[in-house]
Amino acid sequence: MVAVTSSLPETGSLSTQASASWVDSLAAHRSEQELKRIGDAVALLSSLHGDSFAPGDTQWQLALLQTGDILDGLKLDADTLIAGLLSEATGSPTFDRELVAQRFGQNVLKMIEDMAVIRELAICGGQDSSEKQTESLRRMLLGLADDVRVVLVVLAKRLRLMRALKFLPREDQRQIAAVTQRIHAPLANRLGVWQLKWELEDLSLRYLHPDSYQQIAQSLEGKREEREEFIRGFIDQIQQACSALNIPAEISGRPKHIYSIWKKMNRKSVDFSQIFDVRAVRVLVDTVAHCYEVLGIVHGTWQPIPGEFDDYIARPKANGYASLHTAVVGEDGKPMEVQIRTREMHEHAERGVAAHWRYKEARGEDNELERRIEWMRGWLEQKELKQPAVPDGGDQDTEFEARRIYVLTPQGKVIELPKGSTAIDFAYAIHSAVGDRCRGAKADGKMVSLTQALVSGQSVEIITTKEGGPSRDWLNPHAHYVVTSRAKNRIRQWFKRQDHDQHVQIGKASLEKELARLGIRKFDLHPLLARFNYKQVDDLYAGLGRGDISPIQVANVQLPHAPRDADDEIPQRAKKRAKNRPVKEGANIVVEGVDDLMTHMARCCKPVPFDPIIGYITRGRGVTIHRRDCNMVRRMAEDQRPRLIPVAWADDQPQSAFLVDIQIYAADRKGLLRDITSVFSNEEIDVLGVKTQSDRHKEKANMRFTVEVEDISQLSRVLEKLDQVPDVLDVKRQ
Repeated sequence: MVAVTSSLPETGSLSTQASASWVDSLAAHRSEQELKRIGDAVALLSSLHGDSFAPGDTQWQLALLQTGDILDGLKLDADTLIAGLLSEATGSPTFDRELVAQRFGQNVLKMIEDMAVIRELAICGGQDSSEKQTESLRRMLLGLADDVRVVLVVLAKRLRLMRALKFLPREDQRQIAAVTQRIHAPLANRLGVWQLKWELEDLSLRYLHPDSYQQIAQSLEGKREEREEFIRGFIDQIQQACSALNIPAEISGRPKHIYSIWKKMNRKSVDFSQIFDVRAVRVLVDTVAHCYEVLGIVHGTWQPIPGEFDDYIARPKANGYASLHTAVVGEDGKPMEVQIRTREMHEHAERGVAAHWRYKEARGEDNELERRIEWMRGWLEQKELKQPAVPDGGDQDTEFEARRIYVLTPQGKVIELPKGSTAIDFAYAIHSAVGDRCRGAKADGKMVSLTQALVSGQSVEIITTKEGGPSRDWLNPHAHYVVTSRAKNRIRQWFKRQDHDQHVQIGKASLEKELARLGIRKFDLHPLLARFNYKQVDDLYAGLGRGDISPIQVANVQLPHAPRDADDEIPQRAKKRAKNRPVKEGANIVVEGVDDLMTHMARCCKPVPFDPIIGYITRGRGVTIHRRDCNMVRRMAEDQRPRLIPVAWADDQPQSAFLVDIQIYAADRKGLLRDITSVFSNEEIDVLGVKTQSDRHKEKANMRFTVEVEDISQLSRVLEKLDQVPDVLDVKRQ
């Protein structure tokens, strides 16, 4: 485990001498101005907390100085250290925010208040140990902090608490250690603050699995300082060999911490003797050639361990990770792992898609989370402690601000929403029924408007009614009731269910109008239900009323023999259409029981594929094909009816034209005939005959066009476009 060195006592009370001695110890690396500000913050602790004690029989003043000591060890700026010292100030009755802002600045005050919010939310949200809730809580802590230093103070405070766990009851130890392992250690990992991560993980393991911790600690055979000294000697040997060959190398090493060893033993189901990277060294060079030269140095100086060499440069991992891994036997007879890679490979491994926390923790790609972490890690890697510059002259406030918010339910569940989301979005994120019956909301116990944007850290309670549903105003984009797609979709679905009966009537009327326009009198919808994925005819009508399907789509598949929908067929047919194609007198018609019989289309009703049809045997002209509802057939004398025979359209129809009469009723005006004929021209439909009548007294026009169409799909389409011509009152097939 990480060794802890501090001039402060572990527990108990803080003396004035110990407090002053700690401030004086900072003089070696702090300016006089910083020391004065830090000293003022330490002096303020007495008035804020007095002689009160933190958990673990430690005076609050001492606990906060211990937190400041951890932050100082991370070499953070004075503002961060002061914020850590005053991080519990908001809970004191003597807290004066104006005084803090005046003495220490607005940045410090903002960090203190952010930490107060995080503390409350962590208490509420930390009770649920599910993986989903744990990940949401981690993301919330990252999303709440507009200043990355707030997260560092939170981690430092948690490490201070973990160090004091030995003074707490056993049950408290396990509970605090479990939350630390689930939330705080992964946060430190994501931010790359390895000093905090390793110690948080080791301390968590110590209290969650004490037997395993002690067993590994004993197996390490030596103090951490001794292992670190051995690694330094190993590094010096490699550095000298690289310098002799003019290879610029950056070498670092670390002894593997106890938690990492325990985790690897469990993952690989091996014992301690089979873990070869208890001690590890990493070598960074400029080129791939240098990687293999350094590998030769290592293998030439120390004995390689068989089976422990992996060449991830020649064969990178699936996530793009590239490096050379080998293990050798050190001079003390114990294994030492060596990783060798270029600086570019290292950057990719640490901050690219191969980053350690991503492939060990992430459950899927999340660009927003990666953006926030990239910004925070970039800030931490700055040599001077200041906000990183914004590229291309961008606005820093918008460049790095969070794009998501994290709010809590009254039960402490974290809900993640896009920035700008309202209480209605929050309600639908909980459950559709809660959103449907939402009538109001409280944020932190106060009523808020349903159009008010929520902010991270709020605890939101939805006020519902027993009955009723959403308002149509919620879908008004200018009213700003909802932002999320989930909420909008759920609202639309509710109205679809509620307006079912109304949609049935609208759909039925629109379909009947379309069928009448096409001249189709009898129609059975039951065979079409499966095609459109409906269970009942009323459901199909409702789909028509809602606009999910169009009457034209239904009409175009009126018979089982119908081809694909018009939308699929027409563009291809239009390309193949011939300029001067004759009318086809006998399309592919199947006459029951007879082959190769001459057929032709009746001029009275002009059937087109796939109208319901019947054949009439003529004298000398073969079979005339009529529509079943043709007036000639319905008025036929009884002695002529035996000459009617069953016929049907063949499945494959040639690229033929069929005559159709279209009746148009319109308000008479100049240019009406021109506008109508332009529709036929645009659709490449030939007009073979026109008969028009105008009533000048009523200013009405009655027009009848005889045109060529390919099938009922094309007919349906042109009827729809004719109906859209200005002043056209009615269009139908005659």
